[in-house]
Amino acid sequence: MNGTDETPGAANPPAAPTESPKAAVKPRSKTPKSRAKEAPVEDIEPVFPVAIYAVKTSIGHEKTVADGIAVKAKREKVEVYSVLSPAPIRGYVYLEGVNPDRLTDLIKGVKRARGMVRARGSDNPADSIIPIEQIEPFLEPKPLVSGIVEGNIVEITQGPFKGEKARVTQIDESKEEITVELIEAMISIPITVRGDAVRVLEKEEGEEGAGNTG
Repeated sequence: MNGTDETPGAANPPAAPTESPKAAVKPRSKTPKSRAKEAPVEDIEPVFPVAIYAVKTSIGHEKTVADGIAVKAKREKVEVYSVLSPAPIRGYVYLEGVNPDRLTDLIKGVKRARGMVRARGSDNPADSIIPIEQIEPFLEPKPLVSGIVEGNIVEITQGPFKGEKARVTQIDESKEEITVELIEAMISIPITVRGDAVRVLEKEEGEEGAGNTG
């Protein structure tokens, strides 16, 4: 009863001990209610717009990373609307998503992914958004043999001859295929591959200035 007698502001505490429990209950009942009202405000997540972000990858494994992100996003139900891996861009893929923090968590554990590209010196995710103008040239499909001419030295990037260097001897634009001959082969045997299965290493000598001859 000593705790009840010392309650500040109590009216005649020795004569009315039955009122002390009620006085103690009232302030306790208000505290949870006020906290319950404040809790939802603290749990509100920031709203991000749909935007494009870049992910750094191991060079030569861009498509592997893109496929891995797409599969993981579907499995974990993360809002990723598209994944772009342009053939000319090495070491990066692009994501179209909403929350950059969730995208950062998403790519953790994806094989050959090295992390989200963030603006240097800024903690604001909005500063890391990639302008659509940077990737517009890659959104329109081009012929697989675009940029390849006879005489080019190329590296085969797919199939059993992956890593071999070859010279382009013929181009079939209708089938989007090229015929090459392996440079280091003992016997020169023509090989037909798709245009996207090679990477141009050297252009034919005089190719860039061919249009100026007359």
